[in-house]
Amino acid sequence: MTHIPEVESPRSVDHLDPKQYIIIKGAKVHNLKGIDVAIPRNQLVVLTGLSGSGKSSLAFDTLFAEGQRMYVESLSSYARQFLGRMEKPEVEYIKGVSPAIAIEQKVSTRNPRSTVGTSTEIYDYLKLLFARVGVTYSPISGHEVKKDTVSDVVNYMYSFEAGQRVMILAPLRLHDGRTLSQELNILIQKGYTRIAVDGAVQFIEELLQQPDETDKLVSQPLEILVDRGTVIYDEAGQPDEDNQYRFSDSVQTAFSEGNGTCRVDIVGKESRTFSDKFELDGITFEEPSVNLFTFNNPYGACRRCDGFGKVLGIDPDLVIPDKNLSVFEGAIMPWRSEKMSAEYLKPLLRNGIRFDFPIHRPYKDLSPAEQELLWTGNKYFDGLNTFFNFVESQTFKVQYRVMLSRYRGKTTCPECRGSRLRKDAGYVKVGGKSITDLVLMPIDKATAFFRELELPDHLRKVADRILVEVQNRLDYMERVGLGYLTLNRLTNTLSGGEYQRIKLATSLGSALVGSMYILDEPSIGLHPRDTKRLVSVLESLRDMGNTVIVVEHEEEVMRAADQLIDIGPDAGSLGGHLVFQGTWQDVVNGDNHATTDEHYPSHTLDFLTGRETVPVPSFRRKSANFIELKGARENNLKDVSVRFPLNNLTVVTGVSGSGKSTLIRKVLYPALMRQRGDATEETGKYDALEGSLDRILAVEMIDQNPIGKSSRSNPVTYIKAYDYLRQVMADQPVSKSRAYKPSHFSFNVDGGRCEVCQGEGEVKIEMQFMADIYLKCEGCGGKRFKQEVLEVTLDSKNVSDILDMTVDEAVDFFRTADPKMADKLLPLQAVGLGYIGLGQSANTLSGGEAQRVKLASFLGKGNPNKGSTLFIFDEPTTGLHFHDIRKLLDAINALVDQGDSVIIIEHNMEVIKNADHIIDLGPDGGETGGYVTFTGTPEQMVQLPEGENFTADFLRGKV
Repeated sequence: MTHIPEVESPRSVDHLDPKQYIIIKGAKVHNLKGIDVAIPRNQLVVLTGLSGSGKSSLAFDTLFAEGQRMYVESLSSYARQFLGRMEKPEVEYIKGVSPAIAIEQKVSTRNPRSTVGTSTEIYDYLKLLFARVGVTYSPISGHEVKKDTVSDVVNYMYSFEAGQRVMILAPLRLHDGRTLSQELNILIQKGYTRIAVDGAVQFIEELLQQPDETDKLVSQPLEILVDRGTVIYDEAGQPDEDNQYRFSDSVQTAFSEGNGTCRVDIVGKESRTFSDKFELDGITFEEPSVNLFTFNNPYGACRRCDGFGKVLGIDPDLVIPDKNLSVFEGAIMPWRSEKMSAEYLKPLLRNGIRFDFPIHRPYKDLSPAEQELLWTGNKYFDGLNTFFNFVESQTFKVQYRVMLSRYRGKTTCPECRGSRLRKDAGYVKVGGKSITDLVLMPIDKATAFFRELELPDHLRKVADRILVEVQNRLDYMERVGLGYLTLNRLTNTLSGGEYQRIKLATSLGSALVGSMYILDEPSIGLHPRDTKRLVSVLESLRDMGNTVIVVEHEEEVMRAADQLIDIGPDAGSLGGHLVFQGTWQDVVNGDNHATTDEHYPSHTLDFLTGRETVPVPSFRRKSANFIELKGARENNLKDVSVRFPLNNLTVVTGVSGSGKSTLIRKVLYPALMRQRGDATEETGKYDALEGSLDRILAVEMIDQNPIGKSSRSNPVTYIKAYDYLRQVMADQPVSKSRAYKPSHFSFNVDGGRCEVCQGEGEVKIEMQFMADIYLKCEGCGGKRFKQEVLEVTLDSKNVSDILDMTVDEAVDFFRTADPKMADKLLPLQAVGLGYIGLGQSANTLSGGEAQRVKLASFLGKGNPNKGSTLFIFDEPTTGLHFHDIRKLLDAINALVDQGDSVIIIEHNMEVIKNADHIIDLGPDGGETGGYVTFTGTPEQMVQLPEGENFTADFLRGKV
């Protein structure tokens, strides 16, 4: 890599070369204070700083926005007509911008047909691989299905020495309504003179002279002698061309006459039958083609589920909800009523002894064969399948329709095993595996399979190029820490971090050069063990010749950066300065050669050098009360039982894919909700939920889902502070004199809002084949309200001015203007969101910010179940700087101190070291995860031997 001279000082960007640097002069977007930044090209550059300091404003709203604007400039006149209105970022100039690719944290697809395989393009290559080199095997005999070509037959004949006599024969098939004599007459008209009767050649004319005798030969094997000749070679020892051509013509004719079958008799030696049909064991198979493996095409889609992988069927978990009960105790829910019990259950209970069925054994302890028997039945009793077939036949009666709906649910399609492909696509195999097997196995297993794949030479030549693409992409998926996913996993079930890393792996696979990649915290959702592999992926992207700009808080990524740029010193209006720019070595040496005129402290450097830390608590809380989840076995969980202490801060850890989210989000949370009588999404499989359940009056899942999909939702409306603000504005003298009500200060209803943009502040322009563009409303200038409503002021600020304030600015303003309103905003400040705008649209908040807004809504005075609530957090440190993690921990500890219980799924060591109780899952991800590897305090965890537990190894330096 070329050596790039270091940036001299922030003042010197004017004379730098745009071929070596991306130069931003005077950036003022959002809270940026006119900063000058020179980003060296083809390097890994990490932008860091407090949440809200202006990192994203620099990376996405300045650099990426300019890259996108320049791209649109190169497009058609239709797209360009909006360009005059597509605002340039507020900068003096930007030079040296490359084509920009932004990889953000949003799962942008909701398509039920999009899978990990299709979005990474791996599946496209797999389809090609199976279509080109896949071998079809019969499901009956397991033998390879082959079809013979004319060349195969001729090559077989030329495998013998010169002078060898050969005969080419085709089976003689009688057509309906014809006698053998009539059939032979037609053959003579076609120009044939001989047939073979049980292998013996006879003249057709001789046979026709004895028609009565001839018709008796029907029961014997009859063949048409299409041609006979001798194997001839030329002087060079090559097959004689004329002879070869004649044989080819004859074989083609034999296939045609024999309805796809012909026999070659090597006179005096051997005989072999050939078929140009793709069939075996009486089955005609489809020849492998790309469409056969395409589930988005009607030709390749599974007939049962239409390529969706799920069908509306009978859900076994609804039929047998409590697996601890035996059949005798009523495990089978629909057979509990008196009528159904007499008809279906009693025969099973009475006759169970005849076929050795354990009616008193809990359902979960039955063998798979015994569980299957309950569905299929036998001669002594009708199984559940027969029962539901009967119910379906009675759906004209309302009670049966109700019963059926009670046990129906989305289940994996039994025909394609959820792989979405038609059944016969599974008969085609490469290296002993079908495409169905490959998409259902975890990516790390698939990678190992392709690494060890041995193919015959002739197939290897065809497959080599495809295999390189498949192996590279699978390798990148492993390196970004997603080896535990399957290619069949739906894209819309991924977290934001997983989706971002998939797009990162796809970018690597497409091998672009000379681009500018801008990433938004790619380390989210990664255990520190996997972050190292992620760094190697970012370095690969850089080494290809790209500029990689990463907005990141993770120390491991900062250490790997070629350039570290710190924006700060604080959040919101106190941020927006270039605080530090340099290398990791400069950080270690204490150099700070990129400060502006005044010296701004850098919180990032303070934490990296240990001047500031997140303190370890002086004591760990103990609790006598707990809830216990027994026998959790959803996804990769291996029948685990876990105790969660109440009135404690419990942190669930483990590498990516070890089962943390499954345990908490798919099993514990739905089980608690169901226990309280709140219907929720389907509960994962578990045996029992026990313990001090009476001490939990409410369960709150505070995840990273948006607080509102609508652009009308914002932080002040979410924490219920806007209702009070509208009332305050309606109480002002001007409002009273004009009879304005609180509704006049709402941008959601007619009255005071601007009617041009309906109170949105911006207008959407649809761009046909491109993403829609949002432009500032010309009616209200983006202020959302009518001019007369904006004349109402509180301490010289109108409602639009107030919504434009950050939380920090608003708290200062309301301390004097209306202290009660200031109190309502304090929880937002307490969770480190002082920098977000009061009226900032909810759909512009990151997942971590949305999560903290939810937390703030509980820190207010409004929670009726205070002291008896169980809070579940999913990675609350997402998007948080060390400095803000301290604030977050204070807020979470405040909940525990008031008697609530908190469970956090987390990878961040600062949070883990603050836990009262750690539950670690592992030891690895995917199939090798799903066990509880440790429970106890951080102090106990660091006592584990080195190399035994990944989390303990990283925690050791912190406690």
